[in-house]
Order: sequence, then C-alpha cells, then structure tokens
Amino acid sequence: MTRRLISLAAGIMPEATPAQLVECAAASDFDFGGMWAERETWTPATTRAIRAQARDAGVELLDLEVAWIMPGAPDPWLTELVHIAAELGARNLLCVSSDPDMAATTAKFQAMVDAAKGTGVRVNLEFGIFTEVKTLAVARAVLEAVEGEAKALLVDTLHWARSGGTSEELASIPREWLSYCQPCDAPAQGPDLASFDAIIDDAINRRMALGTGGLPLAAMVEALPAHLPLAVEERSAALRDNFPDLTERARECARTSRAWLDARA
Repeated sequence: MTRRLISLAAGIMPEATPAQLVECAAASDFDFGGMWAERETWTPATTRAIRAQARDAGVELLDLEVAWIMPGAPDPWLTELVHIAAELGARNLLCVSSDPDMAATTAKFQAMVDAAKGTGVRVNLEFGIFTEVKTLAVARAVLEAVEGEAKALLVDTLHWARSGGTSEELASIPREWLSYCQPCDAPAQGPDLASFDAIIDDAINRRMALGTGGLPLAAMVEALPAHLPLAVEERSAALRDNFPDLTERARECARTSRAWLDARA
C-alpha cells in the first residue's frame, strides 16, 4: 500500500509564526510543512532562518502562500515570492487573483511562471468563488494561455465544491498541470453566494476534518492522481478553539486525515 503524502497547510494555524509552522510540521505526522509569508514582516533574514530551521528539523516545505494578484500595475512582491519559495526549497507557490481583468491576471501569472523557470518551484493558480478566478473552467483558460513547465493548477476541495465543480472536471485536468491539492471537508450546505462575508466565513471558519462533513471527497480523491501530495486545509474555528496549542492542533489534523485516508486505501 502506498501511503498518501500529506502536508500541514499554513491556514490551519493562521496565528502561527513561520518558525512555529516548521516546528508543528516536524512534531506531527505530516510528510511536509506549509509556509505563509507576509510582505510586512518577511525579510531576507527570515528566509535564511526558516531555511536553516527546516533543514535542521528535516522538514521539506510543500508550498509557500500566498501570491495574491491585485488590479493595477504588476507587483514585484509576486516575483519576490517565487525567489523566496526557491530559497526555502518549497515545491510550490500558491497564487490567487483578485484582478477582474483576465488578460492582466494571465500576464501577471505568466511573469511568475517565467521567474520560476529552473528553480524547482511551480506556481499554482487556485480558483475559488472568493477570487476573480471563480471556477475550474476559468482557471483552465488562464493555464491554457500561459507557457512554461512551472505552471500548475491547485484544487481546494471546498472551493471546487462551492463553485459547482464535478469529479468529471477534475478527472479531465491535464495531469502535468497538477503538483498538489488542498483537501478538506465541510457542511454540504454552502454559504449565501450573494454574501462575500459568508463566503469568507465558510472558507476560514467552517471547514471540517476529512470524512466528517458533506463534501464528495471520495470522488475528488479518486479523480486525482494517487501520487499527488495533499496539503490538508482544515481551516476551522472549531479546530482552533478545541486545540489552541499549535502542536496539538497539527497532530490532531494529521491524525484525522491519516485515519480517513487509511480507511480508503
């Protein structure tokens, strides 16, 4: 039996420092760690410190979050994040877009993909109804217009479900576009799509452990390649409240994720 590779998504512990994210990944039953970089606080010294800490702890970073495309002129921070991911040894950089101009989104995404060439980093475009790339179909249109092997498409199961996605759509994604995915469970009933606040609350507070909600997770897992690493995105108010200790939170998320995956193996 091939064991699924899982990663601690940074969103599980939004209050954690970069150093704590590495510590929690090392102390729990995850194969990878995830990292979050804030423009206001991240410095070259941070990069050096986290790279050394992750190396010493034996933690490989699956991804770095988040490169957020905004309207207006290209933001140099986006390409800087590509270089930070490369220095950290992260396999992926997660990217979302709030630019309603799809031609501009495509051009800005292309610039990141170009910057990632030869670095080992893949730039993953995530779709979701909270962004301007709202559906898998829109994300595919962007990817089809971008050149370079460093491009990738990220599926978050909550955003996939809330945007009306189907397992047939997942199965049709070109395999070479997939580098990892972000699974979670959630209530079957989604938020009021007319309320942006409700959509955000759903995404940051109402996610659930794998197999404990109403999303068609089994269909998702079966539609994606078996070797694809899973960054478990159980971003949940209940998880934060029940496990305020960050290490215990990480261990609980790993435990429930492993239990569900192992039961399906």
